[in-house]
Formats: sequence, C-alpha cells, structure tokens
Amino acid sequence: MNQLFSPRISVEQVEEGFQLAPKFDGNGLIPVVTTDVNTGEVLMHAYMNEEALVKTIETGEAHYYSRSRQQLWHKGATSGLVQKVRQLLIDDDQDCVWMRVEVAGSGASCHVGYRSCFYRSIPVGKNAVSAPEGISLKFTEAEKTFDPQVVYGDVPNPTQL
Repeated sequence: MNQLFSPRISVEQVEEGFQLAPKFDGNGLIPVVTTDVNTGEVLMHAYMNEEALVKTIETGEAHYYSRSRQQLWHKGATSGLVQKVRQLLIDDDQDCVWMRVEVAGSGASCHVGYRSCFYRSIPVGKNAVSAPEGISLKFTEAEKTFDPQVVYGDVPNPTQL
C-alpha cells in the first residue's frame, strides 16, 4: 500500500482515527461521487484506484481509473474541463470517496456533453412500474453544454455497450 495510506488495523482506527486507510475493493477500486462545490449537484460517479487517489491528493485535480479503458484518467485532460478539488471526503469505513469540485470551462462533467452525468430521471410509483412500454426516462437537462464530437472527435466511446 502507498506510504500515504495507513494499514487498516482496527474498526476504531478506521472509523474514529486520524489515519487515511482507504478500503479498495477486490479489483483495487474505490467508488467516488463527485459534486459541484457551489451547488451540491451530483456531477458524476466513477472509481479511483490507489494511483488515482494519490494523484488527486498530490495535484488537487480529479484523477479517476477508467474501468472500460483500464487506465488512469485525468478528468479534463482531453476536454479542458478539469475538475479542481475543493474538498475531498471519505466515508466512515473509508470505502467511498466524495469529491467536491469546481469544473473549468463550461462546467460540464459528462462526456456526452451534459453538465452532469445524471441528466435523466427515473419515474417512481405504481404508474412507473405498470407502464406496458416499460420505464421511460425523463431528461432533466434540456441541452448539452458542449458538443462531444468537437471535443473528442470520432473516437468510439468505450463506455457504450
């Protein structure tokens, strides 16, 4: 384990202590929820491996681990929409990270071009689950913040089916 991280010795140490002792899953990843520091809006969910967490701490800019590409990913390196970390929090048992960020440029965080990766809502209630055509998502963002084709080109998106 990285020298910045402490070994996990006891529940008390992990939950009540002052040492950073993150618990990565069996694939070496820890989930990250990223929100806008000013509005609280959830921008995205991703994962970090040990290297991504260390680079995020060292640079103050968001780094993630891309499961589809199997590589470290500096958010905004291609698009210019760099996420500046304003607060980095870890949950009680140190197996999930919450990152509060400011996003450069248009403020978008989604590779599809919307501000947030959470740009559709799921209906709830009896009517939602009894619809014969299945559940229909509702767009919560009316327009994209940027054009992904202009920013990323014709590169196929590895996160698609």
